[in-house]
Amino acid sequence: MSTEWLVTGARGLLGQDVLAVLAAHPGAVVTGLGRDQLDITDPVAVRAAVTGHRVVVNCAAWTDVDGAERSEAEATAVNGTGVRHLAQACADSGALLLHVSTDYVFPGDSRRPYPEDAPMAPVNAYGRGKAAGERAVAELLPHTGYIVRTAWLYGAHGPNFVARMLELASRRETLDVVADQHGQPTWSRALAQQLAALGRAALAGQAPAGTYHGTAAGRATWYGLARETFRLAGLDPERIRPVGSEKFPRPAARPAFGVLGHGNWARCGLAPLPRWDDQLTAALATPPFTALVAAARTNSARPSS
Repeated sequence: MSTEWLVTGARGLLGQDVLAVLAAHPGAVVTGLGRDQLDITDPVAVRAAVTGHRVVVNCAAWTDVDGAERSEAEATAVNGTGVRHLAQACADSGALLLHVSTDYVFPGDSRRPYPEDAPMAPVNAYGRGKAAGERAVAELLPHTGYIVRTAWLYGAHGPNFVARMLELASRRETLDVVADQHGQPTWSRALAQQLAALGRAALAGQAPAGTYHGTAAGRATWYGLARETFRLAGLDPERIRPVGSEKFPRPAARPAFGVLGHGNWARCGLAPLPRWDDQLTAALATPPFTALVAAARTNSARPSS
């Protein structure tokens, strides 16, 4: 028997990996809709898109954190109201919803990993919009809604920190990287595999609805992530220099601590995601990172003129 999946935001960094993972699963019939094909702020279009699907994986989002600070209403229309439209359509049709959220719903003032039931208290407009989306899922889909928070995503299908570090390695001798923000670097392909596993467990009645944390195990700073990226790429990690967040002022405040706990995965018999450094090792062995690593090694070896 086939299973019909709908992936929204299907052309983004995460959405493309989710499509690929689901398409490789026997019996899965997958529809992927990008932003130009489905505007989740349009409730009529959302209802039509959801109809006929058993599982909706929402990867659609306003991801420009600083842009959200300048245009909060527009960002919240996507991250809050748009998610409400999806949740309502799923409630009306009986579909399951897997909604991807963020560690930015937390204030970042903890010293211990945030559990799934920690109170939300976002410190920026992006986080407020994402919190509104979470509340919509919890309210409208108490038994069939799944919130999966992630953070520090990198992958093959869009701009990201790991790719940027490798690109800059070819052009700069040293790089200043923030060392006072703590989080969990997460490979988008690993998260896509976890979302697919959660969806299958939910269809089988083995996964209670609620909130799960889809971030890598362990923790790092941006500085630590950059050094490990260089080390694994065969570059000198001493080229990375630690600096404070004040060196790179941004319109939106960033939580200083975004480390999440993973206790709820045991409820559905799934293991949490692997450690961040193990994920990074695996990611760098896949395209397009292999090409970026090769270019960084070649260009770094050239003598300066």
